[in-house]
Amino acid sequence: MNAHTTHHRVAVVGGGTAGISVAARLLHHGINDVAVIDPAVTHYYQPLWTLVGGGRAPMDESGRPEASVMPKKATWVQQAATGFDPDNRKIALQDASTIEYDALVVCPGIQLDWDGVPGMAEALNTPYVSSNYSPAHAPKTWELIRNLRSGTAIFTMPSKPIKCAGAPQKIAYLAADYWREQGVLSDIRVVLVLPTPGMFGVKVFSDELERVAARYGIEVRTQSELTGVDPQARQAVISDHDAGTDETLTYDLLHLVPPQSAPDWVKASPLAGPDDPAGYVQVDKETMQHTRYPEVFSLGDAGSTPNSKTGAAIRKQAPVVADNVRKILRGDTPASRYDGYASCPLTTSRHTMLLAEFDYTMQPAPTFKFIDTTKERRDMWYLKRYGLPAMYWNAMLKGRA
Repeated sequence: MNAHTTHHRVAVVGGGTAGISVAARLLHHGINDVAVIDPAVTHYYQPLWTLVGGGRAPMDESGRPEASVMPKKATWVQQAATGFDPDNRKIALQDASTIEYDALVVCPGIQLDWDGVPGMAEALNTPYVSSNYSPAHAPKTWELIRNLRSGTAIFTMPSKPIKCAGAPQKIAYLAADYWREQGVLSDIRVVLVLPTPGMFGVKVFSDELERVAARYGIEVRTQSELTGVDPQARQAVISDHDAGTDETLTYDLLHLVPPQSAPDWVKASPLAGPDDPAGYVQVDKETMQHTRYPEVFSLGDAGSTPNSKTGAAIRKQAPVVADNVRKILRGDTPASRYDGYASCPLTTSRHTMLLAEFDYTMQPAPTFKFIDTTKERRDMWYLKRYGLPAMYWNAMLKGRA
């Protein structure tokens, strides 16, 4: 490593939702020497990309300069981390310099493995294929939806954990509702490919989504996933893992969601789980503390906790991590616990939303006790479109919510 080495009380790897939220909270706790390591120029509110792809929000609302969300008292290291040496409490950076730490918070986000399915990467740049998981392509999704008047539209979801697991369904419902409004839905075959045995892991929400899919006439293929794309022939191979069969469908619109994993450099580090091919940082699911390195914590999409990978989960994880980091710096035992809370705001039409909230018990865990959020609702749509973004920019990133 380069001889240039700096030391910080707490190093936070990742300046996304998790990193900014935790850094802000640590500073509120009076831990003033906090470094945030991230080369990003733009900070994105990614949940808005579904609405961008569905024609219900402009792309420019989803991004702000990274400098504008960085906590003022934090040290912003505008470099990419490239490796961890947890035995010596060191982080390697892209410019060959090193950062030493007393405590480390790992939250670099999740990696989109576009090469994980044959033909997927090539198909993405053809005129019939898009993905809301890419800021460069979310506006294209809306163009494809708006221009389709007949044919076959396929919406896919991979197996294994992904960020915002409801997103593959949300765009299908937004598209189908638009086609219904335009009077062309009956001319479009809509196929939703899900790797799960049901629509959702919590039955009450799954039942409601079954009704939504039936209302639009969507063909739902459960226990299935996309295993190949031929972009020249416009064909998608759908494998039914339950039946052990493959089916080739010709598409006129294909919305892709790539397989996902921890970043490759995290997978290759000592922090990854030894038996986890996806390479997530191995932590206790309640304390968020690393199982082998007590001064290391992880939250957000790169952590091994078995909750849904959502911003709402981070909102509950961040105070736990900040409090437990403060405790270990004082020589105390981490006592704060994360209960697995996650939330999935599922847009079921261009005007309604189903707010699915649950925890490690996989039972509903509603925030709004006085209304029934197990049903799709118009007021929840306004929460999704306006309330949640406002809370994100003005409270969550500031460590206040």
